[in-house]
Order: sequence, then C-alpha cells, then structure tokens
Amino acid sequence: MNNGEGHTIYMLGIGGIGMSALARYYHSQGHTVAGYDRTPSPLTKQLENEGMAIHYEDNPNLLPAHIDFVVYTPAVPASLNELVALRQRPLRIMKRAEALGKVTEGHFTTAVAGTHGKTTTTAMVAHIFNQCGKSTTAFIGGIANNFESNLLLSDDDEHDIVVEADEFDRSFLHLHPDLAIINSIDADHLDIYGDRQHLVQSFNDFAQLTEQNVIVKEGLDIEVDNIIRFGFGDHCDYQAIIQSSARGTTRFDVIHNGQATHVVLPMAGRHNVLNATAAFAAACERGLEPAAIAQALASFKGVKRRFDIRVNNDKHCYIDDYAHHPEEIRSCLMAVREAFPGKRITLVFQPHLFSRTRDFMEGFAEVLALSDELMLLDIYPARELPIEGVTSTALLNKVQMTDKRVVAKSELIALIGSEKPELLITMGAGDIDRFVEPLENMIKTW
Repeated sequence: MNNGEGHTIYMLGIGGIGMSALARYYHSQGHTVAGYDRTPSPLTKQLENEGMAIHYEDNPNLLPAHIDFVVYTPAVPASLNELVALRQRPLRIMKRAEALGKVTEGHFTTAVAGTHGKTTTTAMVAHIFNQCGKSTTAFIGGIANNFESNLLLSDDDEHDIVVEADEFDRSFLHLHPDLAIINSIDADHLDIYGDRQHLVQSFNDFAQLTEQNVIVKEGLDIEVDNIIRFGFGDHCDYQAIIQSSARGTTRFDVIHNGQATHVVLPMAGRHNVLNATAAFAAACERGLEPAAIAQALASFKGVKRRFDIRVNNDKHCYIDDYAHHPEEIRSCLMAVREAFPGKRITLVFQPHLFSRTRDFMEGFAEVLALSDELMLLDIYPARELPIEGVTSTALLNKVQMTDKRVVAKSELIALIGSEKPELLITMGAGDIDRFVEPLENMIKTW
C-alpha cells in the first residue's frame, strides 16, 4: 500500500484529523485518494486543494467507479449508505488504525497513547526527532504549529514513524510499536469500554504489543517488564523538577541516570511538563542526546487547539483548547490561572457526546465552576443520538456558580462582542472550532 504503485483509495470520514493525515500520506506516495465526509471544513478544503476528490452527500452513486481498497473511521455509523454499498463489493475495507498499522510495518515506530495529552506529546516527539536530524514520518492528531500540518513526511526509506495511538474503539491494538508512551488512563469512552477496568486492560494489552520499552507516567496501572517511569516523583527513571513558570514559559530539569538536563519549554501547565518529559524520555531511548533534545523542546510551538493562545495583548487574551474530559478541563484551567494570574476567565464550553456528558456529569459540573463566567453551548452529538435528560441545561443546573448560561451558537459571537471579556477560552471537541477565527479577528479589533 505504501510502495507508490498508484492504488485508488477511498476514505470514509476523510475530513477527520487522523483520517486526513493518512489521506495525505497515501497521496504523497502516488496513490489516488478520494473520500466522503459529512460536512466541508477548512481541512477538507485543504485536501481538495491538494488534489483529492471529496463529496459531502452520503450517496453510493457518487462512489468512484474503480476502488482498490477502502479506509473508514469508526466514527462513521455502520448504517452509512456508502459503507453498506462498499461492503457489498469484493473490496478490502479497513479501519483507519488497521491501515495505519500496515503503513508502520518495517519502520521503527514510536506510538504515543493516553486518554489525554497524546496529541501534544506526539507533536513534541516528532519535532524533537526532526530537529535532531532523525528522519521521521509522523501522524499527529492535530495541526502541529511547527509543521503547520498533521503529517510530517520523510523522503528517506529508512525513516522512523511516530504515531498517535488512539484508544477509541480499541484502535491502538492494531499497532505494533517498537517504543511506546502511555501518559494518562482516565476513565473515558465508556460507551466502548463499559468501565475503567476494561479501559485499563486495553492499555495493558497495548503495552504488551510494544517490542522494546514502554514509557509510562508514574502511578498508572501498567504491568509489563519493559517499563520506564516518568513523572515528578524521585523514583522515576525520568524525573521532572519544575524551577519556575511565568508568562507561558516553564523552566524545569529532567533527571535521568543522575544527570540533570535543563529545559525551557514555551508552554504553561504541569501537564505540558509531563508531556515534554515523556517526549524527552522517548528521544533519549531512541539514542538522541539530552542537550539536543532540550534545545529542540525550546523551539516547540505547540498544537492548534491545545492551549492555543490566539490573542494576548495588554487588554485581552483569547485561548482555544480541545479539552472535552473533566481532567483535561481541569488541567487547562489550572494552567490558565498559572499563566495569567488575577485575570477573570470567561469559558465557552461545548460538551462532546451525550454519553460522555451523562457519564461525567458531576465531574464536568465541578471543573467548569473553576471559571469565573460560563457559557455552555448545546451538546455536540457526533455519532450519537440524544439521551433523555442529558442536555446542556441539565449540566448547567449542576454547576455551582452564579455567572452561567446556555448560549445558542447563533448568538455566541454577538454576545462575546458585547461583553468583551478580559480572558476568553473556547473549549471542546465538536464544531466549536468554527468560531475560533471569527472570535480571534473580532478580539484583535477591541
């Protein structure tokens, strides 16, 4: 598939962040790539500009006449007309993770897993490898600002592969990494796993697939022989010791084998120190020099929608973040408090999935109250049908704060424009990202 023989590959859900990176990879290898997505987006527009044919109507009559194989995301429903029609053809049909597993065959692969932090950590590892001269192809679950893409390509046949390993639908079990990172296992995707115990088991299964070392955050319940621990504790193989944090820059030391390496990370938040320490460990285990790793981290520009500071001037600050789980929200808000002490935080949050909102209703209510003003958008359904009693209003009623409301998407920009908040955060994994550019442009005029 990745030998440049010019297959025709059809991709269902091609506009997804993981699918689009794979589409770009196939296209770069000389294949013809076409696909379907539910709605146009800036990402699908870019893919079209790069030469891929995409349509937005679930219509089997629009399928290409000739297809060699099909890749789909598990986020598309099994009832999708095109998927049903394709299953009636004698075609190989693969989930994205299975296709990604095929791409990684024959290459040293570093896979980054975790319920939070994996996109930033994947981008960090890819950036370090690239800066240190290690030929690398990377599949990233977000737009890395250093590359302005979710895909880093290498021309070298002997390149490493760095890949984000997604636990949704147990996708990461299709991978066979040589080196792995596991940086968090908080309960999530309970619609898939049922309970946290089964989620933890799946991460252990992933760890067992890893050929060499598994780099695991301290305290996580992973039981394999080839484990390397990272974290803040002095028992860790890679220990982070924070020295100072100010104005969005964190200075810390990484202690490994009794040696300290000083890192200046242009990011705020303890969670990003942990992400950077995991990436540091992966690079060290791959044979890179600690001083060169630290130098690379100093030029890391982050990932779009991950603590993404869009405006920061004397009067106003605007941050956009992908957080959609209570622990992610807590980490983000704590990092904002640390980076911008004393600022009044106005949070616009779009809950993602009815099942996640139901499963973590109390947790969401607790962490959303860490803001000073809360605007809740309606729940983004993604692949789900509504669940009775699970609404943004029900969530709002549980949040213990006075300055709170549910806001219609159609009213959001006008409301923000009238209030002119001191520090605005937009947050969520749905279509709230469509507001980022309009809000940024408006705030810059204040």
